[in-house]
Amino acid sequence: MITSTANQQIKKLQVLMKKAKERKKERVFVAEGIKMFREAPGEWMQQVYVAESFLSEEGHRKLLEGYAYEIVADSVFRAVSDTQTPQGILTVLRMPEYTLSQLFAGEKTHILVLESIQDPGNLGTMFRAGEGAGVSGIIMNRTTVDLFNPKTIRSTMGSIYRVPYLVTDSLKDTVEELKKSQVSVYAAHLNSAAEYDSLDYTKGTAFLIGNEGSGLSSAAAALADTCIRIPMEGKVESLNAAVSAAVLMYECSRQRRGKDKQTV
Repeated sequence: MITSTANQQIKKLQVLMKKAKERKKERVFVAEGIKMFREAPGEWMQQVYVAESFLSEEGHRKLLEGYAYEIVADSVFRAVSDTQTPQGILTVLRMPEYTLSQLFAGEKTHILVLESIQDPGNLGTMFRAGEGAGVSGIIMNRTTVDLFNPKTIRSTMGSIYRVPYLVTDSLKDTVEELKKSQVSVYAAHLNSAAEYDSLDYTKGTAFLIGNEGSGLSSAAAALADTCIRIPMEGKVESLNAAVSAAVLMYECSRQRRGKDKQTV
């Protein structure tokens, strides 16, 4: 059992939890909690750490059957954890790698394109909502918050394991590749005249969502085939970036469900 924060494994864990640069160098990330452990693809798993008290419950011991793991003193586990009330299990996982082609699904292509999202919780929520709405992938530019930030990982609620993604050096070049592949690109923009639910998203579709504070840059908005807006009632000027993304993705999903029913 590991009983000291001076242990080399614990020191490495702490660095992985705190530094994106180290995660990128090692090509691994850390996921906290029972759900994240249970849903993790076996081939991604590198190491599992559990708090001593975690093993006091029979259900937890059964959960770990067939896995190798390190036991950590509760005080040491708390020192490593990124949460105020740790569940007692941490999983170190290999980062997946995808190509742009893996985000395509023919006419069912449904992609979220993100420019400079800064809040880890928003990014994680977009992955979770994206999975629920049936996206085929998510594209982010380099100035978007680190996907493998522990807060982002928690916010995905496991969707990180199932939603393909791409971090691009050039949003412009990547969007142009989408267009070449017959994907229509729509930019969420407050000044657009077109309301989001007035257009057809039943074929290849991508939605551009911008930074929480400033929205899409003019350069990013100019990449779109069409700018769209979500109409607001009352005195609300705009929605949270993750909420806006969810509204658009679920409208696409709704339209496609309706089309599928018509063809049955």
